[in-house]
Amino acid sequence: MLPFFKSLFIHQRFFTLLGFVVLLFLLAYSYPSFLGIAQLCIFTLVAALAIDIVLLYRLKKGISGYRETPELFSNGDPNALHIYLENYYPFEIQVEIIDELPFQFQRRDVSFKEKMQTATTKSIFYQLRPTERGEYQFGALNVMVSSPLSLANRRYVFSADAVVRVYPSFIQMRKFELIAFSNQKLDYGIKKIRRIGHSMEFEQIKEYVAGDDYRIINWKATARRNQLMVNQFQDEKSQQIFSVIDSGRVMKMPFEGMSLLDYAINASLVISNIAIKKGDKAGLVTFAEKMGIVLPAKNQVRQMRTIQEGLYNLQTRFLESDYEKLYANIRHKINRRSLLLLFTNFESLTALQRQLPSIRKIAKRHLVVVIFFENTELKHLIEAPADGVLPIYQKTIAEKFAFEKRQIVKELQMHGIQAILTSPQNLTVNTINKYLELKSRGLI
Repeated sequence: MLPFFKSLFIHQRFFTLLGFVVLLFLLAYSYPSFLGIAQLCIFTLVAALAIDIVLLYRLKKGISGYRETPELFSNGDPNALHIYLENYYPFEIQVEIIDELPFQFQRRDVSFKEKMQTATTKSIFYQLRPTERGEYQFGALNVMVSSPLSLANRRYVFSADAVVRVYPSFIQMRKFELIAFSNQKLDYGIKKIRRIGHSMEFEQIKEYVAGDDYRIINWKATARRNQLMVNQFQDEKSQQIFSVIDSGRVMKMPFEGMSLLDYAINASLVISNIAIKKGDKAGLVTFAEKMGIVLPAKNQVRQMRTIQEGLYNLQTRFLESDYEKLYANIRHKINRRSLLLLFTNFESLTALQRQLPSIRKIAKRHLVVVIFFENTELKHLIEAPADGVLPIYQKTIAEKFAFEKRQIVKELQMHGIQAILTSPQNLTVNTINKYLELKSRGLI
């Protein structure tokens, strides 16, 4: 009997009708003629409830269902889930599906109400956007079923417990891989970079298409074919590209639910994949107050899996990062000149000046690109109208900090160090653009 009572819920409609019957009994004190009507109504209501319960419980299994979850979630992206239900009742039912989501989402409002005809199936689609890496534990799938009378609900609990691991954004990785090798780069903000010089190896002669540099027209081939032909060059390959990720406290700052560290991780995964696809070697270095992962640069197929696993386990530290230790490890373990994409954050010029000597020493041996973040909240504050003394004061201070960010870029460039100041949402595109620019200029 215990499972029966645990699965039985009285519908709100029953209590509404019961309140109406109670009102009739109260009226019967003043108007005795209402007593017979009230007694008939209470008898009818209880009988209807009993019939409704029989209808719901006459089948041992009136409905079946399950939740279909992917093996992995992509961090920071909408991930698709499906719920499938099948109705075995010989009448139309109303269902309310309540899904128990992992605690990381902090959501208790995921429920769906549907009507199902007899002997039909229903598919429900919804999306979830995780904002941190790790294991996500889904709970049970609860389905509340009511008959056309809608006086009682029968709860079905489908044991749909599932553990889904949230990895760095492999959806973005695939998306930008397709974009980087397609002719639609401009639609996504990836610039078409004009090659400077011809230090690349000759590959083939091809027909001229709009956008090709007129200086590479092959006039002899053009005369033979009676149409414009151009020389096509192959980029120099097997360059070493390292994503160097600062996992110290400065990367804990949140933006749209994700930390700056997670944005850097997603961008590192994308740029590593593109570098390998373009024939270069991709590696990974992480550091905080002590060194983390130092993954040698390779262009093997399994390298992306190794990088993905390394990034999956990377967590933010809460101490200031040690750039001297970073320099010592890079000097010891990376002997060949490489492109180092340093993902970090500086909120003030003073913060940069503390680390600048170590960055300059690294830049003597390698091509360093320092990638740090705009404070988008300050940007919104600057653009907002200022009414009154306090808003004007706040806007002035915000402009001072924004100006200091631009000063950091100039300070780095003055020492011959490449720099990217970007908003978190544009991080991946700006990193790809810088990589393609450096490739086209033959600097790596």
